Amino acid sequence: MTIPDLDDLIAEVDRTCATAHRPGGQEQPDWLALLTTAADLAGRLQALADDLVEDYVEHCRMHGCSWADIGTALGVTRQAVQQRFHAPHKRYGPETMSEELRQAMTHVKRAAVQHRNNYIGTEHLLWGLTAEDNSATRLLSAADASPETLHRAVGDRLSMGASQAAERIAWTPYSRKAIALAEELSEEAGSAHIECDHLLLGLARIGRGVAAAVLDEAGLSAETLSAAANPAGDQATYAP
Repeated sequence: MTIPDLDDLIAEVDRTCATAHRPGGQEQPDWLALLTTAADLAGRLQALADDLVEDYVEHCRMHGCSWADIGTALGVTRQAVQQRFHAPHKRYGPETMSEELRQAMTHVKRAAVQHRNNYIGTEHLLWGLTAEDNSATRLLSAADASPETLHRAVGDRLSMGASQAAERIAWTPYSRKAIALAEELSEEAGSAHIECDHLLLGLARIGRGVAAAVLDEAGLSAETLSAAANPAGDQATYAP
């Protein structure tokens, strides 16, 4: 992967700032509009960098590294790294999931192990959700999308790693955000468990990550899936 240099980022700001170059032949662009766009891009890049570091801190903690060792690796004190990363991530056990989602999770972990990945990414989640019939595949069908086609598309994105199979595999920050959103959706629906369609909607709502890219390429935005889930503003029509 090539990391963009400063010239690339400046060109991206110039390209995406819709109000910087107003028609009429003005001599100077709107520099404040360009600054706003640059700050937004910098913020998104910083958030991405923070998520990357957080992901590997999670792995280190899961595999027994001390806060002092993690601080040394990051060039900061133990206190500083604890203050930044000490908050434990919520764990979602099988008891929080419906039977369909528990079954999908077996496919999720199998995909990670078979591809020798030491993480559960959004691509693994989408692959597991589309492996067999459940409320997520029924929602996709209600949105005029083929679950089988999506399953193949996300399967093509699964890359082979070099890790040994592990009993515990850490979830990436985007995956954790997706399940947190799914939990919120289940609570809003008054459901006792997180369902497969809740997690699918969570993946779409993040708007970032491999799963979001696959859904976007299929024309499945969060709004599209939400509309299919709730066409009349009350009850889903894809349930069995």
